[in-house]
Amino acid sequence: MSSQETPNDVKEEVKEKKPEDGVNAEKKEEEKKEDDKELKKEESKEEGGSETPSTSATPEPGSQENGDDAPGTPKQLTLREQFRNFSKFGDTKSDGKLLTLSQSDKWFKQAKVIDGKTITTTDTAITFNKLKSKKITFVEFEKYLDEISKAKKLDAKEIKAKLRDCGAPGTSGTTSVVKNSAIDRLTDTKKFTGSHKLRFDSTGRGRGIAGRRDLNDGAGYVTGYKNKNTYDKTH
Repeated sequence: MSSQETPNDVKEEVKEKKPEDGVNAEKKEEEKKEDDKELKKEESKEEGGSETPSTSATPEPGSQENGDDAPGTPKQLTLREQFRNFSKFGDTKSDGKLLTLSQSDKWFKQAKVIDGKTITTTDTAITFNKLKSKKITFVEFEKYLDEISKAKKLDAKEIKAKLRDCGAPGTSGTTSVVKNSAIDRLTDTKKFTGSHKLRFDSTGRGRGIAGRRDLNDGAGYVTGYKNKNTYDKTH
């Protein structure tokens, strides 16, 4: 220390350096924390973990927010679409424009409009026959619904809602085929004997009347003779 420097000057220098030392210490602490974070991230990656983003991205608006149906939600069918579906059910030649009584009853049963108490197949047949047609259009079908709802004092809108929401035509509720060893044995045409065996061909398909009667083929020894190979059977 020079003779010109006083103790007070030395103290002031120390005071001026102390804040800088404090700032450096804080920087070192922050750098150490950052290093610790990076080390933890590297360890999590090595263990197979995924790095969690600090900020979550804003989710895109879903289809429901845009007014679209949720994925997998079945489309609501209209009454006219259901009319077309049941018109084609069981009839490969139908164009979906006309409906028969049997198709209508099938529709009514699936929608549980025909319950055997309030509405029966007799009621539907009587009302359907009033239209004086074996097949009716969609406009006539709406009149048919109004007529049967008035006759049974029911709400036509409620009947239409059931018919609309009953789903596509199906075979639910029909009698299922029972299968077991006894039935398989009794229906195996290869094990038939006698006259029963003659009723089926080698593939098990029925021969119809040819399997139940001896039919003449029209051939003969001479013109007009129609009983070829039948002499031994008649004598």
